[in-house]
Amino acid sequence: GDDTLFRDLARLMERGDRGVDYVNIDGGEGGTGAGPLVFTDHVALPFKVGFSRVYRVFAEAGLTDRVVFIGAGKLGLPGQALLAFALGCDGVNVGREAMLAIGCIQAQRCHTDRCPTGVATQSKHRQRGLDPTDKSVRCANYLVQLRRELLRLSRACGVVHPGLITTEQLEILDDRFGSQVARDVFGYQTGWGRPSEADRNVIAELMA
Repeated sequence: GDDTLFRDLARLMERGDRGVDYVNIDGGEGGTGAGPLVFTDHVALPFKVGFSRVYRVFAEAGLTDRVVFIGAGKLGLPGQALLAFALGCDGVNVGREAMLAIGCIQAQRCHTDRCPTGVATQSKHRQRGLDPTDKSVRCANYLVQLRRELLRLSRACGVVHPGLITTEQLEILDDRFGSQVARDVFGYQTGWGRPSEADRNVIAELMA
């Protein structure tokens, strides 16, 4: 949860000394079957918390249009990906969901080279369980459907692309039937999380 690295980076970028092309934030929801289970369960902040903290650093410095923001951490589900875009992501990584599409059963044996379905192994014997001609189609079907559902959700919010969703349009529900606008939940100012006007025009033109 320490944001010192990002604050130092933002200061350097403000001065024009140096900078980065992109920032990739991977939430604690992600992980690998090769990692210790205690790390998977208890180490790292949830994506929404970690990303919003990092984005705020760059937004306060007026640098968000100079950096590409990428998010990860169970964002392969349409609803989660939509919120990620509203928070300021320019793109999302998809790992677990794509692996499930090609046959991963989460046996948590990635590091042993004994993946029973052949997804994560160098074993010639076990690799036979992974047929690229079949699994590639399954993965493609998943990605096409993810895009389709994202566009459906976007249109339900009155925009043509998930990148145009704002935190003012989404509400976060609690376990007592209450709700709060996402902008307030994450401490965003009006306009944070949105692409630049030039980028919004390009998106609208491409989606027309």
